[in-house]
Amino acid sequence: MPTYYYDSDRKWWEQQWLDLLSSYRFKKRLERGRYYAADGNVLSIDFDGQKVVSKVRGTASEPYEQTLWLDPFTDEDWGYAIETMSERAIFSAKLLAGEMPENIEDVFAPNGLRLFPFTLSDIHSRCSCPDKANPCKHIAAVYYLLGDRFSEDPFLLFQLRGRTKEQIIAALREKRGIDPSGETDKEKSTESLPQKNRDPINISNFWKYSQQLESGLAVIAPPPSSETVLEVLGPIGSVVVMEYLDDLYKKASQQAVIAGLNREG
Repeated sequence: MPTYYYDSDRKWWEQQWLDLLSSYRFKKRLERGRYYAADGNVLSIDFDGQKVVSKVRGTASEPYEQTLWLDPFTDEDWGYAIETMSERAIFSAKLLAGEMPENIEDVFAPNGLRLFPFTLSDIHSRCSCPDKANPCKHIAAVYYLLGDRFSEDPFLLFQLRGRTKEQIIAALREKRGIDPSGETDKEKSTESLPQKNRDPINISNFWKYSQQLESGLAVIAPPPSSETVLEVLGPIGSVVVMEYLDDLYKKASQQAVIAGLNREG
């Protein structure tokens, strides 16, 4: 019988889905569904467009059929969200790598939207069983196994909101000027130049500057994103190690800013 609690090895979006289930006030109803899932009664879970269709074995001779879905976003909502994603390099990099950025809700919140359902009442569902309660134990069983599916492919959450993985990646590539080969427009335009017109780069002199810089050109400011390098890299070692590195990183960042502000022009 599996237990569902915080696990640092889980991807954060899977954990968020399980936290959503834990917030449901009718605990016994979900508990029955969890037993159903653990006993292997969920026979299939498939994603058909913007809906989840599944079959769960019950007391009848034939398995019961379930359908689950979320309210899709409009084309306008998606246009805004993809524009915001493309403007933040870390979002684009993680999504193009198949990973869900931890602060992905920052893309949707300003437009009054949430990628993740806020409560179970935001998830629409039907089951062919005679139980009038919703979620019944069959739907609840599917809820628990959906966390595993989202862990394998976080883009399924986008699909339930109206955009497939292929559509999002294609839109991000277009916004950032990247063709299917992975080259940016700038790289392609440089590649098309005759060899004699390309600017050679002398690596040994790349960071050298022979003239005095104007002080107004250097501006010390906090980074545009609160996400640190450690968060981008993901877990390294134990929780104690991560906490130590996080504290060290913050102190180093503070000292760098202080040193920059105190430096004479």
